[in-house]
Amino acid sequence: MTAATTRGGTPWTPQFVEAINPKVCIGCGRCFKVCPRDVLTLVDRGEDDDTDDDDWDDEDAKAMMTVKDPMDCIGCGACGRTCPKGCFSFVAA
Repeated sequence: MTAATTRGGTPWTPQFVEAINPKVCIGCGRCFKVCPRDVLTLVDRGEDDDTDDDDWDDEDAKAMMTVKDPMDCIGCGACGRTCPKGCFSFVAA
């Protein structure tokens, strides 16, 4: 497990993005905008995906965010803090 300290000396454990729940994601792009690395990407919801239209909170959502490069995540957690739907899951490494 990776552990660090903040500038003030407080212990901090990075939380790396593990997955995004496609049934909850509304494709707003807020997480993409705050990510300091190239970890996320927005993709169109395909007709062959496993999400059901009835599961979406926003019927106009035509896209969803996916984890493009999880190995580039620095564990800052900004994506999860800005997500209005709480669709991110994280893991400490």
